[in-house]
Amino acid sequence: MKLIDSTVNDFLAAVRSPDPTPGGGSAAALAGALGASLLAMVAGLPKSRAATEADVERLRTAGERCTALAGELTALIDRDSAAYDLVLAAYKRPRGTDDEKAARSAAIQKAMREAIAAPLDVMRACAAATEHGPVIRELGLASASSHVQVGVALLRAGLQGAKLNVEINLESVKDAAYVASVREEIDRLQGVV
Repeated sequence: MKLIDSTVNDFLAAVRSPDPTPGGGSAAALAGALGASLLAMVAGLPKSRAATEADVERLRTAGERCTALAGELTALIDRDSAAYDLVLAAYKRPRGTDDEKAARSAAIQKAMREAIAAPLDVMRACAAATEHGPVIRELGLASASSHVQVGVALLRAGLQGAKLNVEINLESVKDAAYVASVREEIDRLQGVV
């Protein structure tokens, strides 16, 4: 069963279990999905402060984009766990002969890139949703401003949690140019929030 199809209680129990997945990456994606969902909710509430057609359109567009990003982040909950499962499987490969050692090393490097790609996508989606926060805060229902603040806080937490997962996995990657490129993107994404 996919994590996203489980109940909240079942998901939390899975996180609490001694199994390595779901872990921090899936939790970061969930935080981001919750944050983007809160922003989308506020953007869709009636009695907004959008006074002109242009404002109505800006608020609607921000809400639709946050809805889409919440969907991406939701899918990343399972994708992150699956990526880490690939890492675990790669480390379990045999290493008795030189050929097995080489195949194992290659499998680990490939799996690490997958384990970096998922949380990096979480960072991207969290940063993109956060960019809509000011519009939603400005034009959304005034009495829902705390929902916007919680949403942005969750998006920041999701981005930071995903960053920690990217960084720990980067330590195992041997391709220096790839590592430098990912680090540059991390810095850029952190600058958004």
